[in-house]
Amino acid sequence: MTRTFALLATTTALATPLSAETLSVVGSWSGLPLHIQHEAPFWSETLPAASDGGIEVALTTHNQMNLGVGDVYRLLGDGVYDVAMTVADYAVADAPELEGLDVPLLAMTAAEARTMVDAARPMVADIFAQRFNAHVLAIVPYPPQVVFCNAEVNSLDDLQGLKVRGSGRMTAMFLEALGAESVNVSFSEVPGALQRGVIDCGVTGAGSGYSAGWWEVSTHLMPIPLGGWDSVVTAMNMDRWNSLSAEQQELIQTRLAEDFETPVWAEAAGALANDVACLTGTGDCASGETRDMVLVEVSEADMARAREVLETRVLPDWADRAGDDWVARWNDSVGAAVGVTVN
Repeated sequence: MTRTFALLATTTALATPLSAETLSVVGSWSGLPLHIQHEAPFWSETLPAASDGGIEVALTTHNQMNLGVGDVYRLLGDGVYDVAMTVADYAVADAPELEGLDVPLLAMTAAEARTMVDAARPMVADIFAQRFNAHVLAIVPYPPQVVFCNAEVNSLDDLQGLKVRGSGRMTAMFLEALGAESVNVSFSEVPGALQRGVIDCGVTGAGSGYSAGWWEVSTHLMPIPLGGWDSVVTAMNMDRWNSLSAEQQELIQTRLAEDFETPVWAEAAGALANDVACLTGTGDCASGETRDMVLVEVSEADMARAREVLETRVLPDWADRAGDDWVARWNDSVGAAVGVTVN
C-alpha cells in the first residue's frame, strides 16, 4: 500500500510544478454513482483546475486498495494518505458516538436529512478530531437505505426469522428487534450471499443496489429507510490540513461545499423515487433500464412499529454505548432539530 502511494505521488510530481501540493486521496466505493459522478470529477478535475495547478491529486479508492472499510479512517489518522471518504457507519467500532450522525427513520426526505447532518456536523467534527486525528471537509448522503429481499415479504412482520445484512450498527439493532437475524456481510459480497441463500435480504441504498446488480438476485423491494441515509464523511489528516496555507484551506473547503456537497444533496432529493422506479418499473427511470422487482408498499402500521422500535430499543442501546456526554450533545443538536430526545 505504501509503495502504491509512493508511485502515485512520484508520477504526479513529475508532471506538476515543484511548488504544487500533491494530495493522496482515497475515495469511497469505485463502482457506485457517488464516486463516479461526484468524487472522481471533483478531486481529479475541479479542485486542481480551481487551484491553477497549485493542488494536484493522486486518487484511488478503498476497494481498489483492498482496504478493510473499518481501516479507512484509522489509516487516515496515521497519515498513510491525506484525504479519505467512506460511510461513517464503517467507523462506529472505533467511535460509537458517530452513529448519531445517521439515525434511521428520523429523516424521510433529503431536506430533512440535510437538516439532521447540519445539526450533527459540529459534533462529527469533534469526533473525527479526537478519534481519527482528522478534519471534516464534507458530509454527503447515499440514497436512503432500503430493504432488498430474495424472499416474499409484504410487511416488516415478514422479516422475522430471515437473515438480513444490515448497513450499520443501528440497522443491525433494528433488525434484531424486528425478529430478524442480522448478518455481517460486506457490500461487495451481498449479491453472492443472496444468490447462495447465506442471507435472505440486504439493506443498502436503492441506487447503490441498482448499480451493483442486487436486483439480479432479489425479488422484493421494501422502500422503508431502515438504514438511514448512510452519510459519507470526507476528512483530511489533521497534520496535513494544518500544513496547508489558509488560502489553500479556504479553497478546498469552499470548492467542496459548492462543487461537491451542494450537487450531491440536490441529486438526493429525487433519488429514491427514481431508484425505486428503476428497480421495479413502476415509474420513470432516468438511470438506465428498468427492472422488475416487486414493490412492497410501506404501510402506516409498519412505519409506526419501526418508529416505536427506534425510540424504545435502538436509541437507548446507542446511548449506553455512546455515553452521557455525547448523548447530551446529540439531544441539544440533532435531537432538537428532529424533535427527539434520548433519555
